[in-house]
Amino acid sequence: MLKHLQTLPGHQNPVYALANSDEDGIFFSAGNDKGVVEWSLNTMAFVKVKMPVQSSVYCLHYYNKQLFIGERSGAFSVYDFNDQKVIARINAHTKPIFNIQTVKGKNELLTTGEDGTVAVWSLVDFTEIYRFQVAYDTVRAIAIAPDESEVAFGCKDHLIRIYNLADYSLKQSLEGHSLPVTSLAYHPTGKYLISGSRDAQLKIWDLPNYGLRETVPAHMFTVYDIAFHPSLPYFATSSQDKSIKLWDAENFKLYKILSLEKAGTGHTHSINKIIWSHDGKYLISTGDDRQVMVWEMEQI
Repeated sequence: MLKHLQTLPGHQNPVYALANSDEDGIFFSAGNDKGVVEWSLNTMAFVKVKMPVQSSVYCLHYYNKQLFIGERSGAFSVYDFNDQKVIARINAHTKPIFNIQTVKGKNELLTTGEDGTVAVWSLVDFTEIYRFQVAYDTVRAIAIAPDESEVAFGCKDHLIRIYNLADYSLKQSLEGHSLPVTSLAYHPTGKYLISGSRDAQLKIWDLPNYGLRETVPAHMFTVYDIAFHPSLPYFATSSQDKSIKLWDAENFKLYKILSLEKAGTGHTHSINKIIWSHDGKYLISTGDDRQVMVWEMEQI
């Protein structure tokens, strides 16, 4: 299923963010260090510090030859790979930015974070189009439905709020978690939404009716990330409990636990972020132990 392939050292402080490039085998990481780091899956090695940053980075998002860097300061930067430089830095929020996503069909960028607002930006010139208050406290997670009909926000007040992407009107609020919602992901076909929380549970919400299909006691502590495999019917979760788990996306059966305890290799602290490589061969993980780890997906 998944086995440890490589540990990539280099970060001096906790790491919070990962993003794939569209260039083959290239990905980026960032956190409390003062720079965004480029890595190669082809050489399994550090490439370079891509750019300096002014404050801690809590999220990275890559789209259309641009890397968006969300900072603790509430600002985000845009690094353009055609120009090979930072082309914009926007003071977007008064508090840290925790998530950035793109609405491809509308050519818009969404930012959110600790101030509870969601700001909508033009991807053409990075001007602010609209801003709305989703919660009165932190919004940590954003997930966009595969058909781009709706967007889900995971909030500190335990709720998941669903908005229409056409006009950013509130569509639904989902109650179920007993603690802050920390991760969200839509199934690639859009048939359900998964949420993860500080309550250590995963909840599966059926779409389009938002019925709670299942509650999975997934981890011991906060579920920080949920990532669907690009082509196979699996998803992975990562947690503050220092483990990564691989699940069946149809019946939610647990396939594999990747941890120091279970596998002999693994992270020694909270795992803050996981991403799959575009080809689905590798799962990349990182967290408070400052390590970037690469796991290989074996033939099943």
